[in-house]
Amino acid sequence: MTDVATDELRPMTPIQIQQTRDFIAGLEQGSQTYWDMVAIGDELSRDLHITPELVILYADAVEDFNPWYEGWRMNTWTIPGESPFGGAIVPPVLVSHFVLSVQFDHTKPFAIGSIHTFHDSEILAPIPVGATVRITTRATDKYEKRGRRYVRHEVTVTDTTDATLYFRETRDILSL
Repeated sequence: MTDVATDELRPMTPIQIQQTRDFIAGLEQGSQTYWDMVAIGDELSRDLHITPELVILYADAVEDFNPWYEGWRMNTWTIPGESPFGGAIVPPVLVSHFVLSVQFDHTKPFAIGSIHTFHDSEILAPIPVGATVRITTRATDKYEKRGRRYVRHEVTVTDTTDATLYFRETRDILSL
């Protein structure tokens, strides 16, 4: 690897430099756009175990300090926690942040030129801390608006043990 000059606008760490090189190499290989990679009806899903540690990391990152989310305590580790719903619950939009990790097919090269432009979330039930949920995305529409191409996805988040529907979302991705 040759030395790379850096400034405020260029990657500063070796990891960032390599990620940038990999991205550019992908472009040179003719990566597809998201529009080209997705067909209406495509469905992907992944399971996510929502640990007390994940909840604390998320709540700390977004500065949402609510005792309802506390299913973990120093030197005690996992505790049941308390909320009006019984035990500790997951911050309502935490699962929305994991949708992109499901929406993009990790077995394919990353699509170039995609931008998350819209989402509408519906919270149907509190998710208990410690639950394992299945996040499922399904491409439901491809449309053009003002000369731009969009792919719409419907998202559901359900419990893997009893199929409780916790969360629904509609989101659009603009594709170049």
